Order: sequence, then C-alpha cells, then structure tokens
Amino acid sequence: MKITHIRNATLLVEYEGKTFLIDPMLAEKGTYPPFPNSIRQDQNNPLVNLPISVEEIIADVDAVIVTHLHLDHFDDAAKQALPNDIKMFVQNEEDAAVVKEAGFKNVEILTQNTVFKDIQLIKTKGEHGRGEILKRTGLVCGVVFKHQSEKTLYVAGDTVWYSAVEEEINTHQPDVIVVNGGDNQFLEGGSLVMGKEDIYEVYKAAPKATIISVHMEAVNHWTLSREELKSFINEKDMTSHVFVPDDGEIYTFK
Repeated sequence: MKITHIRNATLLVEYEGKTFLIDPMLAEKGTYPPFPNSIRQDQNNPLVNLPISVEEIIADVDAVIVTHLHLDHFDDAAKQALPNDIKMFVQNEEDAAVVKEAGFKNVEILTQNTVFKDIQLIKTKGEHGRGEILKRTGLVCGVVFKHQSEKTLYVAGDTVWYSAVEEEINTHQPDVIVVNGGDNQFLEGGSLVMGKEDIYEVYKAAPKATIISVHMEAVNHWTLSREELKSFINEKDMTSHVFVPDDGEIYTFK
C-alpha cells in the first residue's frame, strides 16, 4: 500500500496493484471564493497549489472515490480533468445522480460489500460536525479497504470523532487510518472535521495503527495548523503513530 497525500482531503491510494483517487479537489490556488461565515474571508480557495500536476495525479487512476460532494472534495476542475468513463464510487443515490449529471457514466454506490478488482471497499459512517450544523453539512461517508495481501486501510472522511467512528475501528481493526484534521469551522456551530482531541480519541481506540492527518491548511476555514497538531502529538507521546504529512508526502506500508 502506498498513500500519497496530494492536498486537503485529496489522496492517491495504491492498493493491491490498483490506484484510487480520493476526494479530488484539483483547482489551482485561489480559484474559488472563501467558504462564507468563516475566518480568512480575504483568501480564496484552495489556499495552496497542488504539489504535482493534475496530469500526474490522474495518469494512472483506476477508480475515484468521492466521500461527499462539497467543493473541497469534488470540484469543477476534477470534473473537467477526469475521463467521463472512469469508475466513480459515491455514497448514495443523490450523489450518484449529481455525478452522472456532470457527465460520468460509470458510477457505483458504495455499500458494506462493494468489490473492485478483488479489493473490498466498505462504506463507513461519518458525521460532518455535531448537533444543528449537521442540517447544513449533510451526509458523508468514509471507506475501508481490505485485501488478504494488504494491510487494512480506513479513510474516515469528513467526520468528527463520535461513537460510530469507534465502532468502525473496532469492527475493522485497521492498520492504517487517514483522518481529516484541521478542525475546520464556521463562525458558529463547532468543529466540522476532527480537531486534535478527536485525533487523540482515534489514537486511543487504535493505539497500534498508523494514523495520518490530512485536510489541513488548504481551505480558508481551517483552525488547527500542522505545527499545533505536531506539538500536541509530541505532548501526548504519539509521535511513533500519528503523522502530519506535507502536501505531496508519500507513505508506504508492506
């Protein structure tokens, strides 16, 4: 297994000989207006450039997984760059309809028993915030990758820590967990994705797993920096298990 962190939540996952592109936000720096009702209203999204070209990112992709349709997970640049016959996995019928309307012809809804080229893809639960804010943020999912010759990977998606994430960890016993950190927030409503205490809960639930925190410092409403998270990781003695990649950084697991 090889995981390349591209930017924000965008990942390339090479797993059992196949390459998956997850949550592609492929626009150039500053293409879109800032997310409203949040900090950094003077900065357009994305805040940083891609570490490699779009052509390099999509060159060898066998399938795309879109955990939900927010702009920072599936943007216009991705819709334009990806071939319309590429395999697309989405969370539900509503998202499938939107992706098909964008011109994609090979769209499949993730389930608990999805199989792609002998790789098991398991849709997992998530909550994009807590309380009232969920009415605005909508439904999201994550995905677990399983194959007998690979370590188990859990990509949690845009979720905070809550009981269902713990259940997914207990059920699937992942060796590698990718969480969306950054503690992104609007001016009210609280965390939309994991903050440092959420990530600590993931670590306590899976103390032997390798945890990788992405979705950091790439869109205007982030509140947790890489530097602050690294300090917290050191403080909690998690440095051998929790990692905070730079854009373009690669992790390999055998």
